Amino acid sequence: MKVKQSGMTLTEVLIVMAIVGILVSVAFPSYQRHMIETRKADGISIINKIMQAQESFYINNLTYTADLTQLGFANANNHPSEKGYYTATAVACDGGIAVCVDITTTAQGVQVTGTPADDNLSLNSQGAKTGKWPNDH
Repeated sequence: MKVKQSGMTLTEVLIVMAIVGILVSVAFPSYQRHMIETRKADGISIINKIMQAQESFYINNLTYTADLTQLGFANANNHPSEKGYYTATAVACDGGIAVCVDITTTAQGVQVTGTPADDNLSLNSQGAKTGKWPNDH
């Protein structure tokens, strides 16, 4: 009388593990890119807050400022974003601080991928953007 054994053989287990490994090696980098793009909202948020404060400051003073404390922020420069994925700075554009200000966010921590042109975002008071903003192709 033969006893029928149920279960998986070692070969079957190894094949399943190989398939799972291939799927993970394809899916994980895609997930990481998605998370980097999602975290850019943190950088865009701080750029928009600072730019809004800059425009109010300009209305009252007829100039922009590179000192973020004059806008009510805690740090004069390198102000952290809400979730800490970026720090923001304000500098004068080519025309000078009286005419144009450039707000730049620098990626921090896990948001740094090694390509600053992609990681860092910038917007000036004339609407010019640099860096890879979401939905830019």
